[in-house]
Amino acid sequence: MGKNTPATTATAGFASRLHTERDALKAFVTLLETEQQALISGNTDQLLELADSKVLAAQELSKLATARSDELRASGAKIESGGMTAWLQANAANGLSAWNDILQLAEQAKQLNRTSGILIQTKLRYNQQALMALQNAAHGVTGLYGPDGQHSLSASGRTLGSV
Repeated sequence: MGKNTPATTATAGFASRLHTERDALKAFVTLLETEQQALISGNTDQLLELADSKVLAAQELSKLATARSDELRASGAKIESGGMTAWLQANAANGLSAWNDILQLAEQAKQLNRTSGILIQTKLRYNQQALMALQNAAHGVTGLYGPDGQHSLSASGRTLGSV
């Protein structure tokens, strides 16, 4: 077996921290998946509970990513776009699998977040339409024209074309 020099110990520690970051990202993706299921099923109570967990998880991920960047910068590593994989291959190959997982999980989180955003926008649009229908019903609006023959699409009491 090779010697444990400060450099090999440091790179082993770096790889270990990548594994920690990967595990935190896995937990975050699980939260996003749970959030998406709650959105689909309309479970608003669960969404409120998940919001706090998501904030804490996102803060933890940010700390881990910042620590990783700071550690690399302090070591003098010049990591540019796509350079992390090459650096790991040369300096901490035992962290390469975790890094590839991080990249895949980050893409998965991005897609889940995008889909959840679409679900939220769809539900918001539906709720706004339902609210408008209820407001119109409360104001006696049954169609495009009121009993006086005037347009009555707006719940504000103004007719179309008026300011």
